[in-house]
Amino acid sequence: MNPISIVLVRPRDPNNIGACARAMGNFGLSDLRVVDPYEPVWRESVSAVGVNDIMQQAKRCATLDEALQDTAFSMASTAIKNREIKQEIVPLPSLNERLQVAPEGRVALVFGNEKSGLSGEDIERCDVVLNIPTASKQPSINLAQAVILTCYELSRRPGFKAIRHPGQAPEAPTDAQKEIFISSADVLFEKSGFKTDFSSDQRKALLRHMLSRQGLSREQLFFLKKWADKLSSKLP
Repeated sequence: MNPISIVLVRPRDPNNIGACARAMGNFGLSDLRVVDPYEPVWRESVSAVGVNDIMQQAKRCATLDEALQDTAFSMASTAIKNREIKQEIVPLPSLNERLQVAPEGRVALVFGNEKSGLSGEDIERCDVVLNIPTASKQPSINLAQAVILTCYELSRRPGFKAIRHPGQAPEAPTDAQKEIFISSADVLFEKSGFKTDFSSDQRKALLRHMLSRQGLSREQLFFLKKWADKLSSKLP
């Protein structure tokens, strides 16, 4: 897969920069480039939770040309309403398909500032235009939102590996452990005087069926057994 750089052009709000960095971290990206940031303290954004490394390693560039000098392919993210676009326009849902036929090398995804977006000159400097489909009455989108949507779309690429893996599934109880609980529960039924139309064997069969459907972990089943035993011990 082509390495990806996120390029922010003249961003005004440090917290938006931090939110963009956080979005990158969520979806496994790390190369952030900031062109002529408005605030000198942008690296200290409080919104960059858990991604201080991305902020500290971000490359500060004086111009968009500098930010793109080592890239092989660039995409300008912009709304297309009231713009005269000369390049190919790639809708966000087609991003990964388009990247499959992009030149080998680093890809830059370029985003404009919060107030006015990318200039016409910025857009023309890029190879193609990336457009996030929106309602016609509200065609523009917040900078950080645009970055997180784009990063999410990138995460759907074949071969993408998430940084944060879901935890392992809890260990399921064995059949023997289920039977121990069922016996404890049946004792509680008897001692509590709980009346049903079921025999002891029928109650146990019903509990087995319930346990097979609930997908309890060993820890959860152990808790239920302790609860049943405790109640039983309080009964004559």
